[in-house]
Amino acid sequence: MEKLTAHFDVDPAEGLEDTEAEKRKEKVGPNQLAEGKRLSPLALLLNQFKDFMVLVLLAATLISGLLGEYTDAIAIIAIVLLNAVLGFIQEFRAEKSLTALKELSAPMARVKRNGSWKRIPAAELVPGDIVSLESGDRIPADLRLIHAENLYIEESALTGESVPVSKTGSVIRGGEEVPLGDRKNMAFLGTMAVRGTGIGLVVFTGMKTEMGKIAHLIQTTESMQTPLQNRLEQLGKVLIVVSLFLTAVVVLTGIIHGHDAYKMFLAGVSLAVAAIPEGLPAIVTIALALGVQRMIRRRAIVRKLPSVETLGCASVICSDKTGTLTQNKMTVTHLWVDGRRLEVSGSGYEPEGEFTFDGRKVNPGRDPGLKRLLEVAVLCNNARLIRESSREGMLRRKQESWRVDGDPTEGALMVVGAKGGHTGEALEKEWKRVREFPFDSERKMMSVLVEKGKGQRVLMTKGAPDVLLNRCTHLLRGGRPVPLTEAMREKILSHNDQLAAMALRNLAFACREWKGAEPGRESEAERELVFVGLAGMIDPPREEVKKAIRTCRRAGIRTVMITGDHQTTAVAIARQLGILTEGGLTVNGNQLQRMSDREFEQKAKHIQVYARVSPEHKLKIVKALQKDGDVVAMTGDGVNDAPAIKAADIGIAMGITGTDVSKEASSLILSDDNFATIVSAIEEGRSIYDNIRKFISYLLASNVGEILVMFLAMLAGMPLPLVPIQILWVNLVTDGLPAMALGVDPAEEDTMDRPPRNSRESIFARGVGWKIVSRGLLIGTFTLASFWVAYQEAPDDLVRAQTIAFATLVLAQLIYVFDCRSSQSVFHRNPLNNLPLVLAVVSSALLLLVVMYYPPLQPIFHTVSLGFREWTLVVAASALPTLLAGLIDLIRPVRQPVHHG
Repeated sequence: MEKLTAHFDVDPAEGLEDTEAEKRKEKVGPNQLAEGKRLSPLALLLNQFKDFMVLVLLAATLISGLLGEYTDAIAIIAIVLLNAVLGFIQEFRAEKSLTALKELSAPMARVKRNGSWKRIPAAELVPGDIVSLESGDRIPADLRLIHAENLYIEESALTGESVPVSKTGSVIRGGEEVPLGDRKNMAFLGTMAVRGTGIGLVVFTGMKTEMGKIAHLIQTTESMQTPLQNRLEQLGKVLIVVSLFLTAVVVLTGIIHGHDAYKMFLAGVSLAVAAIPEGLPAIVTIALALGVQRMIRRRAIVRKLPSVETLGCASVICSDKTGTLTQNKMTVTHLWVDGRRLEVSGSGYEPEGEFTFDGRKVNPGRDPGLKRLLEVAVLCNNARLIRESSREGMLRRKQESWRVDGDPTEGALMVVGAKGGHTGEALEKEWKRVREFPFDSERKMMSVLVEKGKGQRVLMTKGAPDVLLNRCTHLLRGGRPVPLTEAMREKILSHNDQLAAMALRNLAFACREWKGAEPGRESEAERELVFVGLAGMIDPPREEVKKAIRTCRRAGIRTVMITGDHQTTAVAIARQLGILTEGGLTVNGNQLQRMSDREFEQKAKHIQVYARVSPEHKLKIVKALQKDGDVVAMTGDGVNDAPAIKAADIGIAMGITGTDVSKEASSLILSDDNFATIVSAIEEGRSIYDNIRKFISYLLASNVGEILVMFLAMLAGMPLPLVPIQILWVNLVTDGLPAMALGVDPAEEDTMDRPPRNSRESIFARGVGWKIVSRGLLIGTFTLASFWVAYQEAPDDLVRAQTIAFATLVLAQLIYVFDCRSSQSVFHRNPLNNLPLVLAVVSSALLLLVVMYYPPLQPIFHTVSLGFREWTLVVAASALPTLLAGLIDLIRPVRQPVHHG
């Protein structure tokens, strides 16, 4: 410590002079987290218009406007603006991540300046300042502790440690090799002192702190483009090239065959607009938004729309342990008392459970050893178990919940006492506390002297088993003290080791009858004790997580535990949940640090549990998995998870226990902190992506059909089978409603029984490309055939033939939409179990009848009324493409996805 104070040129008794502190502040800057480069709201909004598909749509808008197609131009502009506003809102919220991180910094600090203590803004602290800490203080900078008096600091948000950490002013050997969670003589910016007092020397401020390193990681971590964004960008480029080529061919062919150049140019532009489904971005957004609503009902809140789809191809879920896989509620599961190891049922803070030995129930009221252990556990305790009531629902039904006020370990003891009928309120009426000797890290014990009535006094002690056992001379047997032999000591330590091997945190309990004057010192009181028993506790796994992990495995998704907790605890929880399987590897932070990047990348796919890791390690893990081709979902709740959450393909934060930083960096928030909710989200993600592929298949096959009708007609030297306004009507009106209805199509039965798709997979893979080409070819061919038949019958009545072609094209597309619902065949699914789709098809068909039979619209859309004979031709020509394709699909099965990550 002398070397450290000399290095910072400060006398701990006097602190820094104000003038010296000001000089240091000018040199190192204020004790604040710096913000990265932030885009202005206007720049964020303008960025929404840089997308390739959006640029294509804007070009189409300009052309449509120049040619007088104002309706089409207005529709496209409305779609582009809608997408821009939605994208802007999502990105603007994401930019708030660093602001939330800054708010974790303490606003004020108690510092020694000019020989006296004073409170100053935390931003004024400089390296070398001497800072005082008390229970409830948020740590204002990274401190090397000089003195710690029973000081415990809550570091779960930074290190993942599930209970407050005992701090010391002693030297710890190992330097920077010591993991963050084991630096007991350090207090870190943004963490919270929950008990005791301390004095520390400021060693790092601002961006040099551990919290500052995380802020830097968030700034320098790039957000990944989602597979959906990549696929749509790819699709846009394909469509623009194809549409321009085919448009040019149609226009030139028409002019060569003697058609009017202006009319052919107008028809060409209409085809170009038709080839680019300008409704696609809006329909994708609507499908995602509807999926978001369904996910909210399943307790998953989506912050970034494309991330819904990304979940569908997630191949690895990297999950934090504390509070995500576990309940974040310390629970006593085993007791050792009177030579027996008892099991305690129940989990969490609800005081409901039983004590059993060899499967038989043990009654604490009739078991003197168990009764005394529970009395010591509850009375030698400063926590409180509190029942809270609330009313929910329309009938305002009363809901009860329990919480612990105080240290989580002591809270677990209050709960196990209540399970045995020994509540804090009842025992405090029976026993009065006379004196307390608080727990401290040197003694590793806490004792209280309690009094019953006027005569009986008992000293009750709890502490670390090995230390407490050394203070004991007797053992409680059958409710009576017997001399503690060496063999008994060894047996107790052996049972303690067995509990520790189960990853339990153990506490020992002892007592002694007290006679005479009240003890003055701990050493006087804590001797010649009677050993009562042991309690083993753990932060238990969530009940529903086992099933969720089994479902993930069935769906081809690996679950990896990443935690700052001890390796033994992590392995035990991972085995209970089924995360750690035979042949799976476990790695701690030190081992990971020593691995080369190449060695780690080779092992990453086999590692199932990471323990005692730092934020940099989490980021390294995510990047290694991504490099191996995995699509990574990262769950977490602490500040330490934020960089990895942001770097992951999809970041998942906890809604209840999660920090603002992790929420702002995430794409998805679990409102119930339940790992099992991720399974629901993945199912929705897969279903939504399937639905997006369905309506892309529908829209593009329809557009291929439209282009082929015009293209083949031009090649054959026929008149125009469709006029430009009819093409635009089909593209903007007929296609839109059914496509949107496909976006809410129910999931297919095998959604969670197939492996994740490859994130590099083309959107046209697994039969979609074949379906687009084959159905488009059939629809175009039969539409042209119906036009040719009608035109041959009455060459002088071109409008009648065009009306038949128009009606055939619309109805063929409306029938084909049912074919899009299944990846196998149109006959594979019941066409009536998607009611919105049925209503959309009926609505589009009615709109077709309106433009055909409503006299004021007939000249605008170049239509005439059709009779029964014409309708027979239309229905036959429109139904045959889907029926023929369905028969082909029954013969030619579609390949199922194979994940290559």
